[in-house]
Amino acid sequence: MHLNEAIELLKKIVKYSTIDGQKHLDLSVATAHERPNMQRALVITRTEVEKGTITDQELKQRLGID
Repeated sequence: MHLNEAIELLKKIVKYSTIDGQKHLDLSVATAHERPNMQRALVITRTEVEKGTITDQELKQRLGID
């Protein structure tokens, strides 16, 4: 799985928070079948941020949680 694929996958679990106007990633909405791939996508995106391939802010913008 590549960074772009991971981001597209994670977009499926972006949900609004109980705090007005805030969004977050919510693994609880993923099915048991989807969860391992979602977790892998999280690892991939965080690794790419740590490597400097993408900034944390860029990742949040692409996920729609900024």
